[in-house]
Amino acid sequence: MHQQFLPVTPQEVTQRGWDVPDFVFVCGDAYVDHPSFGHAIISRILEKAGYRVAMLCLPPWQDASAFTRFGRPRLGFLVTAGVIDSMVNHYTVAKKRRSEDAYAPGGKGGMRPDRATIVYCNRIRQAYHDVPILIGGVEASLRRFSHYDYWDDKVRHSILVDSSATLLMYGMGETSIIECANWVADGMDPAQLRRIRGICYMNKTADTSCIQLASHKEVCQDKRKYAEAFLTQYEEQDPIRGKRLCQQQDDDRYLIQNEPCLPLSREALDAVYELPYTRRWHPMYDKEGGVPALAEVEFSIASTRGCFGSCSFCAITFHQGRIIQSRSPESILKEGRLLTKLPNFKGYIHDVGGPTANFRQPACDKQLKCGACKNKQCLYPRPCKNMRVSHDELIDILRQLRSLPKVKKVFIRSGLRYDYIMADKDPTFLRELCKHHISGQLKVAPEHVCPYVLDKMGKPGRNVYDAFVQKYAKINEQLGQKQYLIPYLMSSHPGSDLNAAIELACYLRDTGFYPDQVQDFYPTPGTLSTCMFYTGLDPRSMKPVFVARSPEEKAMQRALMQFRAPKNLPLVRKALRLAGRDDLIGWDRECLVPPESPRKQAAPRPGASKTTARQKPVSDKKPSKAPTKRSSKWAKAKPKKR
Repeated sequence: MHQQFLPVTPQEVTQRGWDVPDFVFVCGDAYVDHPSFGHAIISRILEKAGYRVAMLCLPPWQDASAFTRFGRPRLGFLVTAGVIDSMVNHYTVAKKRRSEDAYAPGGKGGMRPDRATIVYCNRIRQAYHDVPILIGGVEASLRRFSHYDYWDDKVRHSILVDSSATLLMYGMGETSIIECANWVADGMDPAQLRRIRGICYMNKTADTSCIQLASHKEVCQDKRKYAEAFLTQYEEQDPIRGKRLCQQQDDDRYLIQNEPCLPLSREALDAVYELPYTRRWHPMYDKEGGVPALAEVEFSIASTRGCFGSCSFCAITFHQGRIIQSRSPESILKEGRLLTKLPNFKGYIHDVGGPTANFRQPACDKQLKCGACKNKQCLYPRPCKNMRVSHDELIDILRQLRSLPKVKKVFIRSGLRYDYIMADKDPTFLRELCKHHISGQLKVAPEHVCPYVLDKMGKPGRNVYDAFVQKYAKINEQLGQKQYLIPYLMSSHPGSDLNAAIELACYLRDTGFYPDQVQDFYPTPGTLSTCMFYTGLDPRSMKPVFVARSPEEKAMQRALMQFRAPKNLPLVRKALRLAGRDDLIGWDRECLVPPESPRKQAAPRPGASKTTARQKPVSDKKPSKAPTKRSSKWAKAKPKKR
């Protein structure tokens, strides 16, 4: 590997013969030159286009001097908070500070500020008052309109207002970054902004050619207007049929959003992943032990982007869109061969996937001509009759990858839509997945079992998951393999009340699955579910939605999902009594938890030992036939780290 990192010091800028860089790229992640990191892709694209880019990653933000390291750039600054929204990166759903950061050297926490995009931009403005600043990445993309902020528990302005940036690029940005860089280089003519897709900018007057959203003031004061505005944003997030949007932010400033970028062709997406990445963290981090986040992706291949699954709690729809873009099999195999030549390659390709690994094509032919349907989903409440279902290309890619010299195993660790697998009449993919591409367990995401919660999530019914469990078990039995399913489950999603949580607990009781970890719903910007959480309304119907808000209510829903844990027993009893389900407290096999008082033992029969007289714990029933892991005795169950 002879590729060079981009300059990170003034000395390296001088060594390249530059007076100053064209752009200084400020990022809240450590510098990892790998295509799984957005800053690596964008900086390499600019480099290929002839722009000079210097990297300023994890700068100390306490004063403006850190942002003058390279002097004033010729064209401007590029700013991103990193791969993850900085608030999600820093805080748990309980708003407790995380101690580690996988995207920082040595995993050290606290190396970037809260609301990193805003802080970085404000420091740049202190150093260079009028320099152009272009912001992008997940944090900027999902906060481009007035949005509910879970951590402040209020509606905040567009991040473009709070950051005072010149332009905001939303979505993946490979095409918009070049157009924006050219726009800056050509003198920043305001009249040219309207033609650049995938950007937001501020205007002094409303643009009457746009769809007008409720103003920032209105969405702050009226939750119904907030829900209506969000639904419009959500519906127009389509590169084919989407319209330009306008939202007044204050008295004389209006946010304009242009149409999303068009999907990349296979050739264009191949070119993005074939740029000269070093595929390493920068050597300046070696003394700290490197950057932990690279370990998950170093030997993985990104094959697709976008997702037509449209789960309500997922922001992919609002960031990458619903139209699938995929790399060619030839490009994926080329990267597979490259991985086998890396010095630390041990024979294992850890993942071949994307947001959803088994989506390789647009859901239907119509999407590339007319866009994704405005008021319909491809998989919910049932697969659309127009959806093309095929795993043939993916099967062929996986077969070729695992036949490469030095490759021992090719895994799929990205999410798989089991409902899409069930819609495929050809069982070949699931059979080959079980035989070759998982190791002992497969993780899938039913998320819940209660119908009215699944409706709010946009997830298929329990019957689909149950059918998948049976099919998975049958195939593994035929293959002579003992492999498990690990279902991801979520508590406290909008719509989930105590009755729904109890229904899920009973399902876990009946299947014998005991989750080691549970996840509370996390209201992050840019999702339908977050809109429901804030407004208490489903924006698609404007009907009220139950929302669990108090810490105790959320704790009870979590406890019900791990009802066997001794520490959870008091909380589970309280939840059951509040819901009027005292029938689930007791020693019967159908009960979730025992009562507070010790169980009275029957008097020993004459001649019987104490051991034979003692009854077995209620959890000592026969294991379920479903191939899921379970703990043995509920009284001794201890959560294990996954």
